Amino acid sequence: MIRSKKTKLALYALLIVLSCFCLFPFLWLIRSSLMQMSQIYETPPVWIPSPFQFGNYSEALTVLPFGRYFLNTSLIVVLEVTGVVLTSAVCAYAFARLRWPGRNVVFMIILTSMMLPGAVTLIPVFLGWSSLGAVNTIVPLTVPAWFGGGAFNVFLIRQFLLTIPKDLDEAALVDGAGYIRIFTHIMFPLAKPALIVVGLFSFLNGWNDFLGPLIYLNDEAKFTLALGLQLFKGMYNAQWHLMMAATTMVVLPAIVVFFLGQKYFVEGIVMSGVKG
Repeated sequence: MIRSKKTKLALYALLIVLSCFCLFPFLWLIRSSLMQMSQIYETPPVWIPSPFQFGNYSEALTVLPFGRYFLNTSLIVVLEVTGVVLTSAVCAYAFARLRWPGRNVVFMIILTSMMLPGAVTLIPVFLGWSSLGAVNTIVPLTVPAWFGGGAFNVFLIRQFLLTIPKDLDEAALVDGAGYIRIFTHIMFPLAKPALIVVGLFSFLNGWNDFLGPLIYLNDEAKFTLALGLQLFKGMYNAQWHLMMAATTMVVLPAIVVFFLGQKYFVEGIVMSGVKG
């Protein structure tokens, strides 16, 4: 018993040390964003800004129209998350609860698409959207999310739906409910943890996406935060205090959303692996 407690204490101590290493870059980012330029690289390092330079944030965010970039990013993320959650849930329901010929074969084909790197299809996909006149619009960044939501998301929700007893479907069918009503009134609410996980993944991918907007958006008025931050870096690459302040404001929403949904994140990941 004593050895077990010592093992747990040692494990917790190790996890705390590793957590500190992981948090170090973020802490350095925050402290640097609140410092004067001359304080950032002082030797020995100064960890508490003196005085706190909160004006760095207002100065950094007014140099470029980050408010517009925020609205552009929010619009893309909302459309993407909504499309991914809804369509991947529908697809997962069809693979997990409905019986139809070739179901498993089609599902395996969808899973094999995960092995295809995005760089392989980058040029043909761009040419396709260009032929449709969708370049310099948010269409290529949002419309694909409404067609299945990606193989991984379908797989994750399907695995979660497989853990729900079949008795619920059978009882609903006996009561006269159709498959659509079973999905909307039973399966969709019960799959909330998995749906939140998929939504979190989609939010983080959309919020941090740099390559997609870089390829498809040419007009600066349509830029996202990732492109705006890169543009800011090109203009103020030597003023690290402003760069750190702008980066903090871009990263902060993603961190807040993740911490708010971490309970469902863990629950969804654990439950999705119970049954295969």
